[in-house]
Amino acid sequence: MNVGIGLPNAVRGVDRKGIVDWARRAEGAGVATLGTIDRIVYPNYESLIALAAAAAVTERIELVTDILISPLRSNTALFAKQAATVDSLSGGRLTLGLGVGGRADDFEASGVDFARRGRIAEQQLGELTALWRGEGGVGPSPARAGGRPGLLIGGGADVVYERAARYGDGWTMGGGTPDSFREGRQKAQAAWTAAGREGSPRTMALFYFGLGDDAERVAADALGDYCAFLGDYAQQVAAGAAKDAATVKQYLAAFADAGADDVICFPTSTDPDEVERLAAVAL
Repeated sequence: MNVGIGLPNAVRGVDRKGIVDWARRAEGAGVATLGTIDRIVYPNYESLIALAAAAAVTERIELVTDILISPLRSNTALFAKQAATVDSLSGGRLTLGLGVGGRADDFEASGVDFARRGRIAEQQLGELTALWRGEGGVGPSPARAGGRPGLLIGGGADVVYERAARYGDGWTMGGGTPDSFREGRQKAQAAWTAAGREGSPRTMALFYFGLGDDAERVAADALGDYCAFLGDYAQQVAAGAAKDAATVKQYLAAFADAGADDVICFPTSTDPDEVERLAAVAL
């Protein structure tokens, strides 16, 4: 199982160190992937721009949006061009994990109908595939031999697994337990087989971690703020973050046992020393 680390692009107070320095250190530490989390109505760094900055200072590490809320990018041609640009500049290292999102304020700010987000996402997947093939003259060409960036579809609805099998390379759960992941992976495989795809879909999960000083408070502050829209459940998210080496190892082992190909550990702190702390435990 590949172990990745998230950029703290969605941790309040993130600055250049949390993207550029963090990316350099992650590659130096031997981490497999760099991930981003996506929102609009929050003082976070935009995912594709953050990954473009990371691409400029790295050579090997995979760049993953886990997830990017695709219906918010309502100009699909521009979205296709942006993604292909990052993929080309990074030498084919971009994998898009795409989802429909669940915060109405992000859609209101973007002028996109929240109620239609699933239908918009479905239409976009077909359009993106065509645009990356060169239809419409929108370039550059993605760097990968398959003619597009890597593509994972995120979520838990039945239609998500169907979309992953039809358009993508696999499925990403986003947040959730290893047991939930195991169930989702089985559904993803069933949809993959039903669609006539060979082999198995790539599968990905994530969890939050903090290994620095005062990890309990840092996680409570960061995730309580970021997940405030969830109400009381925000503190459950914070409580579930891995805050010591033993818990990180436990979570990784559980996801490996559930069949995950990749796990991205997303930080609750902007301290770049978290990169080496995670690597010492997880690699």
